[in-house]
Amino acid sequence: MRFKAMALATVVAALAAPVQAEVKVGLITTLSGGGAGLGIDTRDGFMLAIEQAGRDDVEVIVEDDQQKPDVAVQIADKMIQSDKVDVLTGIVWSNLAMAVVPSAVGQGLFYLSTNAAPAQLAGPGCNPNYFSVSYQNDNLHEAAGAYATSAGYKTAFILAPNYPAGKDSLTGFKRFFEGDLAGEVYTQLGQTDYAAEIAQIRASGADTVFFFLPGGMGISFLKQYADSGLEIPVVGPAFSFDQGILQAIGAAALGVKNTSSWSKDIDTPANAAFVEAFSARYDRLPSIYAAQGYDTANLLLSAIDKADVNDDAAFGAALMEADFDSVRGKFSFAPNRHPIQDIYVREVVQEGDVFTNKIVGTAMTDRANEYVDQCKM
Repeated sequence: MRFKAMALATVVAALAAPVQAEVKVGLITTLSGGGAGLGIDTRDGFMLAIEQAGRDDVEVIVEDDQQKPDVAVQIADKMIQSDKVDVLTGIVWSNLAMAVVPSAVGQGLFYLSTNAAPAQLAGPGCNPNYFSVSYQNDNLHEAAGAYATSAGYKTAFILAPNYPAGKDSLTGFKRFFEGDLAGEVYTQLGQTDYAAEIAQIRASGADTVFFFLPGGMGISFLKQYADSGLEIPVVGPAFSFDQGILQAIGAAALGVKNTSSWSKDIDTPANAAFVEAFSARYDRLPSIYAAQGYDTANLLLSAIDKADVNDDAAFGAALMEADFDSVRGKFSFAPNRHPIQDIYVREVVQEGDVFTNKIVGTAMTDRANEYVDQCKM
């Protein structure tokens, strides 16, 4: 599927004779299966920014990775070898990123991450052509650990899926949680039945539960948790309580605290305009995935205006300047090309018929990441 900057909305434009673009972007994301909502929001946020820019010097090719590493690799190879893209972006899942990114940057392409940002690519595996525009995987979980400590919790049961982002999440939480662990469990990626884990939580003696279960996994867990009658407070990152998930969870999520680098109520003109434009364009509120996709596209456009994408040093320097109006407010890059940004505490609330989040505090200010010194660029 191809999207032109001036013609996002129509399939006709996608099938029209291609315009010679100065920069060709390959957007690989999850558009089918249980994680489709995350990829759809990523794509829609990215394409909204391209559409708003109203320019014809960028061509975006969109492909569905089906949440499968082998499919993502095949698509990336085709985009690099046949489509001759200059930039890759869009991958949601860290196991897919680990399958695609090292090879892509090794071939001289730029990769701009809209979401996945595993520790391996922040430390020794960093690369001048790899930029995470989202966070470093540990960040929101670090903030959850800091919040749980400040809230007075002493004993936490923690769980996450057994893949790179899941491991980063529990590592991040433990880094800033000063209490004890009542249990630490890695679940299967894509798991939908959490009866065994809930039984472990019930018997653990924990006074809080931290979990990272994005997409359909989080929906399944929270519904089962609510049905179990357990009243141990839960804490999580935005991914488990984000806009696309909350409508499926419903009232079971009300009052839950979660941590995020973005929220629809960040009080800046850029964010207010983004929320309004996204809601009008797609008839739904944006999620963190949409916000990150939008920021990634605007970062890319800012660099295109300053440097030739074929000049790695100049284009990398233009990206490092981060000369765009982020929906997150202040935004800059650490030396390992991951964001420096604030991370907020949000609470799930109900506004009319819509379940959403509001900011109730700040967990971390100007947080970079733990791996800067391990990056030897």
